[in-house]
Formats: sequence, C-alpha cells, structure tokens
Amino acid sequence: MTTAIYTHPLSKLHQLAEHHCECPARIVAIENALVAAGLDTVLDYRTPPEATVADLRRVHTADYIDTIRENTPLRPDVYWPVDEIMLNMHSWNAALRAAGAGIAAVDACLAGEIRNAFCLMRPIGHHSNAATAMGFCVFNNVAIAAMHALKVRGLERVAIVDIDVHHGNGTEDIFANEPRAMMVSFYQQFLYPFCGGERRHKHMINVPMKAGQGGETMRTLVTEDWLPALHEYQPQFIFFSAGFDSHRDDPIGGLNLVEDDYAWVTKEIMAVADQYAQGRIVSFLEGGYNLTSLATSAVAHIQTLAQHTNNV
Repeated sequence: MTTAIYTHPLSKLHQLAEHHCECPARIVAIENALVAAGLDTVLDYRTPPEATVADLRRVHTADYIDTIRENTPLRPDVYWPVDEIMLNMHSWNAALRAAGAGIAAVDACLAGEIRNAFCLMRPIGHHSNAATAMGFCVFNNVAIAAMHALKVRGLERVAIVDIDVHHGNGTEDIFANEPRAMMVSFYQQFLYPFCGGERRHKHMINVPMKAGQGGETMRTLVTEDWLPALHEYQPQFIFFSAGFDSHRDDPIGGLNLVEDDYAWVTKEIMAVADQYAQGRIVSFLEGGYNLTSLATSAVAHIQTLAQHTNNV
C-alpha cells in the first residue's frame, strides 16, 4: 500500500488577500520540494472530490455554511470578510475540495487502497469551530474527516494529533464533549488564539510549550503525555493537523523545532497507528509561513509516512 497526496489546483487560487502569508505559494513550495526529494515518483497523487453540505453539517452549522457560500465574491478583484478572514471568488469551491480530500482519504484507507495520506490543500482548518471562521481557516478539514470516520464509517475511536504552533481551538471546541475523538497537541503558550489546556477532559491532551523551547521539550511531552494516553485509548484511525510554523525559522511562531523533530513525531505516531489502527493516518496541511522551512518540514513529515509504506 502507498502514501497518497490529495491536492487540487483550486488550492492555489484561494486567497485571503494580496500578499497574505497564508498564500498559494505555500502549496507550490511543498510540491517543488517533493519533486526535488524524488518523492513524486513514489507517492500516489489523487484529486479530491468536493465535500457535500451534508459532510460539512456534521461539524458546522447550516448558517455558517450558508455565510461562507453567500459571501464568496463573484469577481476576481474582490475580497469579502467573514468573521476574521477574507474570501475571494475561489474560496468556496477550494474549501469544498479541502474538506473533501480528508473524506476521500479516510475512505481510501479503510478500503485498503492506501495506508496513509497527506492532504496538500488550502484553505486550512484547525481554528474554525462550528460557527466561526478564525485564523486563516474556513472549514475544519480534520474535524470533518474525523466525523466522517465516526458517523459514516462507524469507527469507535479516532485521534487527532495537532503539531501546529497555534492551538487548534476549533478542533478542541468541536470534540470537547465527544469522547470518541481524542485530541493531543502541543502549542506555543500565550500565542494566538490565546487559549488551550483549559479543558481537562481525559480525551483532550493539549500541552503548552514556552516560546524558545524546541525539540527536546517537544519529545519529552510527546513521550510522557501523549503516548501513554494514546496507548490507553487505542485509536482506530489517526489524523494529523500538520502545521509547520513551530519551526525555528517561521516568522509567526516562537518555537524552535527542526525537520528531524517533525520526522521523529511522525514516526512515533505511526508506531501507535501500526499497533491499533492498521497504520491508517490522514494528515492535513495547517500552518507554516517561511516557504523554505515549510517545504523542508513537510517533506520530512511526508517522507516519513512514505518510508513506511514504500521503503523510500
């Protein structure tokens, strides 16, 4: 079985504004780095379908979905605000494809077509809650995929691993009272969205890191906090919110991770997936705003996924 890459041209047309850091060039940088690393020859590139409104409604309110659709501009030179974000004429269709990628990847993993997948898609998602767009995010792609696994495919336990420098507050809000979904994360303390760790539910293991801390601290918290919880929980499917803005070179974050740290945490989570989830992992692009470190970090993550499946 192979590692799949789900991507679509619309991901490079959605824009929040001119010269915004969450930009189409992020997709291009990762695509080029995958080619340079020779990974394009072993990855299974797939085109995602659009998510349906019914898919979105498992996570988001009908009013919020209508707001995104109705406020997507019809002209190419217009940006329109919704909550904290801006939309352009491609945002609605791009968001449907981004959400659809995770659903398709879940189904392909469960069918045995692929072992794991990376959704190289925009807009990103982990800050969006049921009714609000936040932090460059439109629909919460990882939550939509996890809900699909639970409510449509009938799984009993899934886990979401969030490695973005910013706390995935939307994901936490959506699953705070859903014990069938465990969330484990690290995030930079006192950074946007200025929350995290308030909920002490057994299935919410969200651990803050201080600005300036790096791989040693991250590896300790993963070993001491995440892994025991995940082994006790025994997830049947694992999802990554793969933000690479915790890299030391990222202009927005203040943590000091490097490429080897992303490879290490990916490998550790893969070992859990191998033990309880038949290796099934679907990963979603989240943050990362230095194009160079974003690309090299994403390659480290994807190559680790692919090494297990393709002996790269």
